[in-house]
Amino acid sequence: MKPLIGITCGTFRDRDWCPPIHGHRQTYIDAVVSVGGAPFLFPLVDDEDVLRSLYDRLDGVLLAGGNDVSPEHYGEEPHAQLGKVDMLRDWVELLLARWAAEEGKPVLGICRGMQVLNVALGGSLYQDISTQLTTELVHDSSFTCENWAHMAHDLRIEPTSRLGQLFGRDSFPTNSLHHQSLKTLGQGLQAVGWAPDGIVELVEGSDERFMVGVQCHPEALQGEADPRWRVLFEHFVENCRVRV
Repeated sequence: MKPLIGITCGTFRDRDWCPPIHGHRQTYIDAVVSVGGAPFLFPLVDDEDVLRSLYDRLDGVLLAGGNDVSPEHYGEEPHAQLGKVDMLRDWVELLLARWAAEEGKPVLGICRGMQVLNVALGGSLYQDISTQLTTELVHDSSFTCENWAHMAHDLRIEPTSRLGQLFGRDSFPTNSLHHQSLKTLGQGLQAVGWAPDGIVELVEGSDERFMVGVQCHPEALQGEADPRWRVLFEHFVENCRVRV
């Protein structure tokens, strides 16, 4: 049996008058399939019992990228540059993240997903890097140039961390498509990777369980663009496999 990996959905609209679409980008699915996992698109359902029934069937949770996390979840008022929020998605993902953290189920957070994981564990976010922090680095440059494989800056990794040992190097270039970032760290998370301006872009759990957050989009790089990221998905799915 292949480990079942729940990939959280985003909300998309193709017509204003049509019901919303729940789904996500093919690259998340490809990344899981390529390393032996079975992807399951986790729906946005406003029913905790249904969510729990689906969650219990999963061997791992992948919190995917997307819109901004509402600041009400970390006790702040909305900033003027706050982007679109999806309260149902926030509720679903925060619940999944807390369940996974409490029960030791492997969880990988990507971009928004890392921010959700941080907030779920009591952390907070900078709602807009360009107006709340002093930096010359453009953190959404891969987005503005419309190229997921655009290497925006180097990612510096703590070599003694578990992820540093997994990658086997302390720095390499990566893409960047975000305008929010971690502020205070959630309980049980430790920073192990940073952008050149010091913004936290890689976290791992403080114990031996697989709990990882990455600010970039490795699912868009792990194929031909930069196969070094493949080892992260291999390690994630291998940790999920021990639960099968």
